[in-house]
Amino acid sequence: MSERSPLARCRPSLAFWFIIAAAIFFACASGSKAATPFPSAETARFSVEVVGQGPDVILIPGLNCSREVWDATVAQLKGQYRLHVINIAGFGPEPAAANRNGPVIDPVTEALNAYIVQNKLQKPIVVGHSLGGLTGLRLASQHPDSVSKVIVVDALPFIGVLFNPAATAETIAPQATQMRDNMLKGDDATYKVQQQAALAALGEPKTEAEKNRLRIATWGAQSDRYVVAQALYDDMTMDLRKDLPKITAEVVLFFPHSPAMPYTAEQTEAFYKVQYTGTARFTARRFDNSQHFIMYDQPEAFATALAEALK
Repeated sequence: MSERSPLARCRPSLAFWFIIAAAIFFACASGSKAATPFPSAETARFSVEVVGQGPDVILIPGLNCSREVWDATVAQLKGQYRLHVINIAGFGPEPAAANRNGPVIDPVTEALNAYIVQNKLQKPIVVGHSLGGLTGLRLASQHPDSVSKVIVVDALPFIGVLFNPAATAETIAPQATQMRDNMLKGDDATYKVQQQAALAALGEPKTEAEKNRLRIATWGAQSDRYVVAQALYDDMTMDLRKDLPKITAEVVLFFPHSPAMPYTAEQTEAFYKVQYTGTARFTARRFDNSQHFIMYDQPEAFATALAEALK
Protein backbone atom coordinates (compact mmCIF):
# COMPACT_ATOMS: atom_id res chain seq x y z
CA MET A 1 0.00 0.00 0.00
CA SER A 2 1.40 3.41 -0.92
CA GLU A 3 2.25 5.73 1.94
CA ARG A 4 0.46 8.43 -0.05
CA SER A 5 -2.87 6.61 -0.10
CA PRO A 6 -5.74 7.91 2.07
CA LEU A 7 -5.55 4.78 4.21
CA ALA A 8 -1.87 5.25 4.86
CA ARG A 9 -2.43 8.89 5.72
CA CYS A 10 -4.93 7.76 8.35
CA ARG A 11 -2.34 5.59 10.04
CA PRO A 12 -0.20 7.99 12.10
CA SER A 13 -2.97 9.67 14.06
CA LEU A 14 -4.87 6.46 14.73
CA ALA A 15 -1.64 4.96 16.02
CA PHE A 16 -1.05 8.11 18.04
CA TRP A 17 -4.34 7.74 19.91
CA PHE A 18 -3.65 4.07 20.56
CA ILE A 19 -0.19 4.79 21.93
CA ILE A 20 -1.55 7.59 24.12
CA ALA A 21 -3.99 5.10 25.61
CA ALA A 22 -1.18 2.61 26.16
CA ALA A 23 1.11 5.19 27.70
CA ILE A 24 -1.22 5.99 30.61
CA PHE A 25 -1.82 2.29 31.07
CA PHE A 26 -4.71 2.43 29.05
CA ALA A 27 -8.01 2.84 28.04
CA CYS A 28 -10.01 2.26 30.83
CA ALA A 29 -13.80 3.31 39.23
CA SER A 30 -13.69 2.08 42.26
CA GLY A 31 -17.00 1.34 43.92
CA SER A 32 -17.63 -1.58 41.56
CA LYS A 33 -20.83 -3.53 42.15
CA ALA A 34 -20.60 -7.07 43.44
CA ALA A 35 -20.00 -9.45 40.53
CA THR A 36 -21.26 -12.95 39.95
CA PRO A 37 -18.22 -15.18 39.38
CA PHE A 38 -18.02 -17.21 36.21
CA PRO A 39 -19.50 -20.58 37.23
CA SER A 40 -16.82 -23.01 36.11
CA ALA A 41 -13.15 -23.91 36.29
CA GLU A 42 -12.57 -20.85 34.08
CA THR A 43 -13.74 -18.52 36.86
CA ALA A 44 -10.36 -16.82 37.07
CA ARG A 45 -10.58 -15.33 33.55
CA PHE A 46 -13.39 -12.85 34.20
CA SER A 47 -16.41 -12.13 36.36
CA VAL A 48 -19.95 -11.46 35.20
CA GLU A 49 -22.66 -9.19 36.53
CA VAL A 50 -26.09 -10.19 35.18
CA VAL A 51 -28.69 -7.43 35.00
CA GLY A 52 -32.18 -7.24 33.49
CA GLN A 53 -34.47 -9.60 31.62
CA GLY A 54 -34.91 -10.43 27.95
CA PRO A 55 -32.66 -11.60 25.09
CA ASP A 56 -29.06 -12.11 26.13
CA VAL A 57 -26.44 -9.44 25.43
CA ILE A 58 -22.80 -9.74 26.54
CA LEU A 59 -20.91 -6.47 27.19
CA ILE A 60 -17.09 -6.60 27.11
CA PRO A 61 -14.98 -3.57 28.11
CA GLY A 62 -11.68 -2.65 26.50
CA LEU A 63 -8.07 -2.81 27.61
CA ASN A 64 -7.69 -1.70 31.22
CA CYS A 65 -11.38 -0.90 31.54
CA SER A 66 -13.74 -1.76 34.35
CA ARG A 67 -17.21 -3.02 33.49
CA GLU A 68 -18.38 0.38 34.72
CA VAL A 69 -17.60 1.78 31.29
CA TRP A 70 -20.98 0.23 30.35
CA ASP A 71 -22.97 1.75 33.26
CA ALA A 72 -25.03 4.08 31.05
CA THR A 73 -25.64 1.26 28.58
CA VAL A 74 -26.83 -1.03 31.37
CA ALA A 75 -29.21 1.64 32.65
CA GLN A 76 -30.53 2.12 29.12
CA LEU A 77 -31.04 -1.55 28.20
CA LYS A 78 -31.76 -3.50 31.40
CA GLY A 79 -35.52 -3.22 30.88
CA GLN A 80 -35.30 -4.93 27.49
CA TYR A 81 -32.34 -7.32 27.66
CA ARG A 82 -30.59 -9.67 30.04
CA LEU A 83 -27.13 -8.10 30.17
CA HIS A 84 -24.04 -10.12 31.01
CA VAL A 85 -21.53 -7.42 31.93
CA ILE A 86 -17.97 -8.73 31.85
CA ASN A 87 -14.96 -7.57 33.83
CA ILE A 88 -11.80 -9.21 32.52
CA ALA A 89 -9.57 -10.33 35.40
CA GLY A 90 -6.75 -7.85 35.88
CA PHE A 91 -8.53 -4.85 34.36
CA GLY A 92 -9.63 -2.06 36.66
CA PRO A 93 -10.15 -3.26 40.24
CA GLU A 94 -10.73 -6.90 39.19
CA PRO A 95 -7.99 -9.21 40.62
CA ALA A 96 -5.69 -10.65 37.97
CA ALA A 97 -6.24 -14.31 38.91
CA ALA A 98 -5.35 -16.71 36.06
CA ASN A 99 -4.75 -13.88 33.61
CA ARG A 100 -1.54 -13.02 35.55
CA ASN A 101 0.30 -15.69 33.57
CA GLY A 102 0.39 -16.39 29.85
CA PRO A 103 -1.91 -15.19 27.07
CA VAL A 104 -5.08 -13.26 27.88
CA ILE A 105 -7.33 -12.84 24.84
CA ASP A 106 -7.57 -16.45 23.70
CA PRO A 107 -8.21 -17.93 27.18
CA VAL A 108 -10.83 -15.23 27.84
CA THR A 109 -12.45 -16.03 24.48
CA GLU A 110 -12.67 -19.73 25.29
CA ALA A 111 -14.00 -18.95 28.77
CA LEU A 112 -16.71 -16.77 27.20
CA ASN A 113 -17.74 -19.56 24.88
CA ALA A 114 -17.87 -21.97 27.83
CA TYR A 115 -20.01 -19.44 29.72
CA ILE A 116 -22.44 -19.27 26.79
CA VAL A 117 -22.65 -23.05 26.54
CA GLN A 118 -22.90 -23.73 30.29
CA ASN A 119 -25.62 -21.17 30.81
CA LYS A 120 -27.52 -22.20 27.68
CA LEU A 121 -27.52 -18.70 26.22
CA GLN A 122 -29.27 -18.74 22.86
CA LYS A 123 -26.96 -17.02 20.38
CA PRO A 124 -26.39 -13.86 22.41
CA ILE A 125 -25.33 -10.56 20.90
CA VAL A 126 -21.81 -9.51 21.92
CA VAL A 127 -20.97 -5.81 22.31
CA GLY A 128 -17.26 -5.12 22.75
CA HIS A 129 -15.22 -1.93 23.02
CA SER A 130 -11.63 -1.87 21.74
CA LEU A 131 -9.93 -5.08 22.96
CA GLY A 132 -13.43 -6.26 23.91
CA GLY A 133 -14.44 -5.84 20.27
CA LEU A 134 -11.46 -7.90 19.12
CA THR A 135 -12.45 -10.56 21.66
CA GLY A 136 -15.97 -10.59 20.24
CA LEU A 137 -14.61 -11.06 16.73
CA ARG A 138 -12.34 -13.86 17.95
CA LEU A 139 -15.28 -15.57 19.61
CA ALA A 140 -17.42 -15.28 16.47
CA SER A 141 -14.65 -16.64 14.23
CA GLN A 142 -13.70 -19.54 16.50
CA HIS A 143 -17.26 -20.45 17.54
CA PRO A 144 -19.58 -19.25 14.75
CA ASP A 145 -22.63 -20.94 16.25
CA SER A 146 -22.28 -19.26 19.64
CA VAL A 147 -23.30 -15.69 18.78
CA SER A 148 -25.85 -14.03 16.51
CA LYS A 149 -24.24 -10.60 16.21
CA VAL A 150 -21.08 -8.76 17.22
CA ILE A 151 -21.23 -5.00 17.74
CA VAL A 152 -17.65 -3.73 17.65
CA VAL A 153 -16.96 -0.33 19.20
CA ASP A 154 -13.77 1.07 17.66
CA ALA A 155 -11.65 -2.02 17.13
CA LEU A 156 -9.84 -3.53 14.17
CA PRO A 157 -9.33 -7.17 13.23
CA PHE A 158 -5.58 -6.42 13.19
CA ILE A 159 -4.27 -3.39 15.02
CA GLY A 160 -0.82 -3.78 13.46
CA VAL A 161 -1.94 -1.76 10.43
CA LEU A 162 -1.97 1.33 12.66
CA PHE A 163 1.81 1.09 12.87
CA ASN A 164 2.53 -0.13 9.35
CA PRO A 165 -0.04 -0.74 6.57
CA ALA A 166 1.99 -3.75 5.41
CA ALA A 167 2.41 -5.24 8.89
CA THR A 168 1.81 -8.89 9.70
CA ALA A 169 1.59 -10.58 13.08
CA GLU A 170 5.17 -11.74 12.59
CA THR A 171 6.61 -8.35 11.66
CA ILE A 172 4.81 -6.52 14.48
CA ALA A 173 5.85 -9.06 17.13
CA PRO A 174 9.24 -7.46 17.98
CA GLN A 175 7.59 -4.06 18.54
CA ALA A 176 4.81 -5.67 20.60
CA THR A 177 7.40 -7.53 22.65
CA GLN A 178 9.33 -4.33 23.32
CA MET A 179 6.19 -2.47 24.41
CA ARG A 180 5.18 -5.34 26.70
CA ASP A 181 8.65 -5.59 28.25
CA ASN A 182 8.92 -1.84 28.77
CA MET A 183 5.68 -1.88 30.74
CA LEU A 184 7.05 -4.57 33.01
CA LYS A 185 10.30 -2.79 33.86
CA GLY A 186 10.71 -1.56 37.40
CA ASP A 187 8.90 -2.65 40.55
CA ASP A 188 5.25 -2.46 41.53
CA ALA A 189 5.82 0.19 44.21
CA THR A 190 7.39 2.60 41.71
CA TYR A 191 4.64 1.90 39.23
CA LYS A 192 1.93 2.69 41.78
CA VAL A 193 3.62 5.96 42.73
CA GLN A 194 3.77 6.93 39.06
CA GLN A 195 0.10 6.12 38.54
CA GLN A 196 -0.98 8.09 41.59
CA ALA A 197 1.07 11.07 40.39
CA ALA A 198 -0.62 10.84 36.99
CA LEU A 199 -4.05 10.80 38.62
CA ALA A 200 -3.18 13.79 40.82
CA ALA A 201 -2.06 15.70 37.74
CA LEU A 202 -5.57 15.44 36.32
CA GLY A 203 -6.86 17.63 39.14
CA GLU A 204 -10.43 17.91 40.38
CA PRO A 205 -12.77 17.18 37.46
CA LYS A 206 -15.38 19.84 36.74
CA THR A 207 -16.94 18.77 33.44
CA GLU A 208 -18.34 15.40 32.45
CA ALA A 209 -15.52 14.95 29.96
CA GLU A 210 -12.98 15.53 32.73
CA LYS A 211 -14.79 13.04 34.96
CA ASN A 212 -14.65 10.45 32.19
CA ARG A 213 -10.92 11.01 31.71
CA LEU A 214 -10.43 10.52 35.44
CA ARG A 215 -12.48 7.30 35.37
CA ILE A 216 -10.35 5.94 32.53
CA ALA A 217 -7.10 6.91 34.23
CA THR A 218 -8.28 5.45 37.55
CA TRP A 219 -9.07 2.09 35.96
CA GLY A 220 -5.64 2.18 34.34
CA ALA A 221 -3.97 2.82 37.68
CA GLN A 222 -5.95 -0.01 39.28
CA SER A 223 -5.22 -2.54 36.54
CA ASP A 224 -2.63 -5.25 36.92
CA ARG A 225 0.26 -4.17 34.73
CA TYR A 226 1.29 -7.75 33.94
CA VAL A 227 -2.18 -8.50 32.58
CA VAL A 228 -2.29 -5.21 30.70
CA ALA A 229 1.14 -5.73 29.15
CA GLN A 230 0.30 -9.24 27.97
CA ALA A 231 -3.15 -8.27 26.75
CA LEU A 232 -1.60 -5.45 24.71
CA TYR A 233 0.88 -7.92 23.21
CA ASP A 234 -2.00 -10.29 22.37
CA ASP A 235 -3.97 -7.44 20.81
CA MET A 236 -1.08 -6.24 18.66
CA THR A 237 -0.12 -9.70 17.37
CA MET A 238 -3.61 -11.11 16.76
CA ASP A 239 -4.49 -10.86 13.07
CA LEU A 240 -8.10 -11.90 12.43
CA ARG A 241 -8.34 -10.61 8.86
CA LYS A 242 -7.98 -14.08 7.39
CA ASP A 243 -10.64 -15.38 9.80
CA LEU A 244 -13.31 -12.81 8.96
CA PRO A 245 -14.93 -15.08 6.31
CA LYS A 246 -15.50 -17.67 9.07
CA ILE A 247 -17.83 -15.30 10.90
CA THR A 248 -21.46 -16.10 10.16
CA ALA A 249 -22.80 -13.64 12.72
CA GLU A 250 -23.68 -10.12 11.66
CA VAL A 251 -20.89 -7.65 12.45
CA VAL A 252 -21.74 -4.01 13.18
CA LEU A 253 -18.84 -1.59 13.55
CA PHE A 254 -19.07 1.73 15.40
CA PHE A 255 -16.06 3.93 14.63
CA PRO A 256 -15.15 7.53 15.53
CA HIS A 257 -13.89 10.53 13.62
CA SER A 258 -12.60 13.73 15.19
CA PRO A 259 -12.13 16.99 13.26
CA ALA A 260 -8.85 17.39 15.15
CA MET A 261 -7.41 14.51 13.13
CA PRO A 262 -5.47 15.47 9.99
CA TYR A 263 -7.62 13.56 7.50
CA THR A 264 -11.20 13.64 6.35
CA ALA A 265 -14.17 11.72 7.65
CA GLU A 266 -14.31 9.93 4.29
CA GLN A 267 -10.70 8.79 4.64
CA THR A 268 -11.42 7.51 8.14
CA GLU A 269 -14.43 5.61 6.89
CA ALA A 270 -12.50 4.08 3.99
CA PHE A 271 -9.73 2.97 6.35
CA TYR A 272 -12.06 1.19 8.78
CA LYS A 273 -14.22 -0.46 6.16
CA VAL A 274 -11.35 -1.95 4.18
CA GLN A 275 -10.02 -3.63 7.33
CA TYR A 276 -13.21 -5.70 7.50
CA THR A 277 -12.98 -6.98 3.92
CA GLY A 278 -14.25 -10.56 3.78
CA THR A 279 -16.88 -10.20 6.51
CA ALA A 280 -20.04 -11.69 5.06
CA ARG A 281 -22.59 -9.56 6.93
CA PHE A 282 -21.04 -6.21 7.77
CA THR A 283 -22.29 -2.69 8.37
CA ALA A 284 -20.48 0.34 9.78
CA ARG A 285 -21.58 3.51 11.51
CA ARG A 286 -19.40 6.62 11.86
CA PHE A 287 -19.60 8.87 14.92
CA ASP A 288 -18.36 12.37 14.19
CA ASN A 289 -16.82 14.59 16.85
CA SER A 290 -15.71 11.54 18.77
CA GLN A 291 -12.57 9.72 19.75
CA HIS A 292 -11.99 6.19 21.07
CA PHE A 293 -14.59 6.20 23.86
CA ILE A 294 -17.64 6.82 21.70
CA MET A 295 -19.99 6.00 24.57
CA TYR A 296 -18.49 8.94 26.49
CA ASP A 297 -17.87 11.37 23.63
CA GLN A 298 -21.27 10.97 21.93
CA PRO A 299 -23.49 9.33 24.58
CA GLU A 300 -26.89 10.12 23.03
CA ALA A 301 -25.87 9.15 19.50
CA PHE A 302 -24.20 6.01 20.84
CA ALA A 303 -27.29 4.99 22.83
CA THR A 304 -29.57 5.50 19.84
CA ALA A 305 -27.29 3.60 17.46
CA LEU A 306 -26.79 0.74 19.91
CA ALA A 307 -30.54 0.35 20.47
CA GLU A 308 -31.01 0.21 16.70
CA ALA A 309 -28.15 -2.28 16.18
CA LEU A 310 -29.51 -4.63 18.83
CA LYS A 311 -32.82 -5.08 17.01
